[in-house]
Amino acid sequence: MSKFVKNIITEELKKRLDGVDNALLVNVIGMQVNDVNKLRGLLAEKEIRILVVKNSLAARAAAGTPLEAAFEGLTGTTALCWGASDIVALAKEVVKATKEKQFSKFSLLGGVMDGEAFAADQAVEISKWPSREEQIAILLGQITGVAAGLSSQLLSGGANLASQIKQRWDGDEEASAEEPAAAAE
Repeated sequence: MSKFVKNIITEELKKRLDGVDNALLVNVIGMQVNDVNKLRGLLAEKEIRILVVKNSLAARAAAGTPLEAAFEGLTGTTALCWGASDIVALAKEVVKATKEKQFSKFSLLGGVMDGEAFAADQAVEISKWPSREEQIAILLGQITGVAAGLSSQLLSGGANLASQIKQRWDGDEEASAEEPAAAAE
């Protein structure tokens, strides 16, 4: 490949990867073309992109970006996966795809998160973390739990007082209803 062509491909890769901070490296070598297309479609439904790229060209395109660490020491061809709402959601979907029989030759090689590379086993661990949406739900549950507890404690005193007043009122009405009946006898 000529230097001119490499530069064109590198510039195109830079455009595609602009703004990507987290990604996973996967291996699709040995997979049938139809299986790769099914995998692409499956991942595209989850807003995950997959790009097969020569590592040397990807390393040139990622130079000076958070993805740079992912390509250090790699050779040959690799596929780069990025997208989803966050790295955890991405890892969950990719790990789930690697476990399907149809994609038996699809494997996880590692990835990069916030400029730091990690291995495949660490990517599996990341897939077990709560996703961004799950973390937000947990946080909101904790915030509203405290507010609900405070609200119930503030309102319980008034509710108890109102209940006692009502019981007293009902007791006085019953007593006054019995007095005229007793006087009539």
